[in-house]
Amino acid sequence: MSVRVQTEDFDLGAEVAAIRAGRTDIGGIVSFIGTVRDLNEGDAVSTLTLEHYPGMTERALEAIVDEARGRFDILDARVVHRIGRLAPGDQIVLVITVSTHRGEAFAACEFLMDYLKTRAPFWKKEVTPAGERWVDARESDDDAAARWNCADERGAP
Repeated sequence: MSVRVQTEDFDLGAEVAAIRAGRTDIGGIVSFIGTVRDLNEGDAVSTLTLEHYPGMTERALEAIVDEARGRFDILDARVVHRIGRLAPGDQIVLVITVSTHRGEAFAACEFLMDYLKTRAPFWKKEVTPAGERWVDARESDDDAAARWNCADERGAP
């Protein structure tokens, strides 16, 4: 299983062990863990709630992983994304890529994160001292995804 969306936390060591199980062809393993920050746009954040559409979200994540497999010489990839109410310091997302060589694993991991930030159908709501607010996409995330020279389903880079 290359994609999971779940409320429960994940364990990096267990996920790496699972992707490596029985394989001796892996020369490089790259992982990224995203966590909830306690500050966003100058405001303290007490909680972050992530919402999604079950089924649609998993299909979108699988498509992003499939695109990475087509672009990079990787042996496997795994994405675990949490939903629900999270607190600062909690883990949100895990991306693991494995390849025979480190370069492809690094590039694929970075590609996956750039595309997860811009194309994955998650909605984020923060609680701050001023109240609740939905988190808008950042221009810097769009710029990061655009450097891979891909158009999204709307035709935008």
